[in-house]
Amino acid sequence: MFHRIARGLASLLVLQSIALAAWAGSPSESLRVDGSAIKTALTLSVSDLKAFPPDQLGSLAVSRRIDGKEASTTIRGVRLSAVLERAGLVAAGHNDWKSLVVLASATDGYKVSFSWPELINTEGGAGVLVVFERDGQALGADEGRIALIAAHDLKSGPRHVKWLSHVELKQF
Repeated sequence: MFHRIARGLASLLVLQSIALAAWAGSPSESLRVDGSAIKTALTLSVSDLKAFPPDQLGSLAVSRRIDGKEASTTIRGVRLSAVLERAGLVAAGHNDWKSLVVLASATDGYKVSFSWPELINTEGGAGVLVVFERDGQALGADEGRIALIAAHDLKSGPRHVKWLSHVELKQF
């Protein structure tokens, strides 16, 4: 009798692990960049991101809470503005760039937004990175191979996109 209960509990734990993994999101192996204000849609791998010119890459120390304790970590990635500039912006009028909106989406459906002027005309925008490395190592499965962080936000958590898979630039 005890063995049946133990096997039943073990089966339940396996099913729960599978469900949690599916709910959490799946690793993002590439980043799709497109939208109504993009000239050329792109699909970028981690290798493509690492190959950006050094002046478009960023490395920042950020704090994060791990097991209830503050810890400092170093992230490395490409400025989101550089990724979008590589795809090319479509702006018909002189001031059209002022109403561009960027939506960043994860494989689990989580989304965050930025304005284009925020990304290219503020100190905070310089800290919005498409991240591929943490503390000198590739990102783990808990973040996906590609993530996004707004490192200069007062609270970086709300705009930390794990499993980043899609960036869209729209004209509003």
